Amino acid sequence: MRSRIVEKSLKLSAGKQKGLAALSTERGIIAALAIDQRSALRKLFAKASGRSDAEISTEEMAEFKTHVSRILTPHASAILLDPEFGLPAAAQRARNAGLLLAYEKTGYDKAIPGRLPATLEGFSVSRLREEGADAIKVLLYYSPFSEAEINAKKCAWVTRIGAECAESAVPFFLEIVSYHDEMDEKGPEFALIKPDSVTRSVEEFCKPRYAVDVIKVGVPVNMKYVDSVSAPVGTALYSRSQAIAYFKRASDACSLPFIYLSEGVTNEIFADALSIAAEAKSAFSGVLCGRATWQEGVGIFVKEGADALDEWLRQDGVENIENVNARLAAARPWQEKFTVATEGIG
Repeated sequence: MRSRIVEKSLKLSAGKQKGLAALSTERGIIAALAIDQRSALRKLFAKASGRSDAEISTEEMAEFKTHVSRILTPHASAILLDPEFGLPAAAQRARNAGLLLAYEKTGYDKAIPGRLPATLEGFSVSRLREEGADAIKVLLYYSPFSEAEINAKKCAWVTRIGAECAESAVPFFLEIVSYHDEMDEKGPEFALIKPDSVTRSVEEFCKPRYAVDVIKVGVPVNMKYVDSVSAPVGTALYSRSQAIAYFKRASDACSLPFIYLSEGVTNEIFADALSIAAEAKSAFSGVLCGRATWQEGVGIFVKEGADALDEWLRQDGVENIENVNARLAAARPWQEKFTVATEGIG
């Protein structure tokens, strides 16, 4: 039998390899916890407390993140935080957990069409590295159906950040949030186009010009509309076999390592999504799971205090994160997309 060396076109600097290794398990799987939410977390606090968003203090949010980090990171390979409220939590993470820091401003200016992104004022990739970041993450609202002028601005923004990360030899994680300007992204109309939106989006940002290292993306279907015993009669828009096919299609379209985000769904629903990913033989390299792990703890913290939150995290929070971790046996090491492989022929 003869063999040939198949050279992967994707290259990683030593610095980026070191950063990704710090975020991964020994097997090369990213089993990360996300709590970089800012405006979304403020809304959860407001809803639980009956106060307005503006009445939620920075100190409350920072304290909550710190408790989550301290108790749950022993069960994670990394944690994603924001430098605005999350640095105290970063200092309390387990020694085994790497650190991703968010570089984007939370939300977007609703007065300007297109959900345009922006980086945090007063921060740079270099400064985030000084704060201890092993990798940098930005969130991008992206729709392949948007006007060309809007998407050109977004693509240029991602390119600039990719160049900045490359100069500092720090891994660049791009979080893609799919949407459509004229649709409710949680409704049935968008659910029908979500598979195409996700697939076309990952195809775009796998292009070398962006210098992205890992794509963080939602699953390519809205799990609420997947046919199952728990779905209300008449609501299903995809059969389970169709959902599996959409997972496979999006996976095949992504030449970079990619990980799934939970998109604010429940732990049970996210675990089911990962089960479908396994059935589809999706080549995902792990997760960055946020609210599906800790969101129920917000109300406990607000109404019963820090001690009650700690008790909930040690029981339910740990159970939630381990429930997700148990679905990562099917995940593929991120190194597979970068290493040299030997194939037998003849």
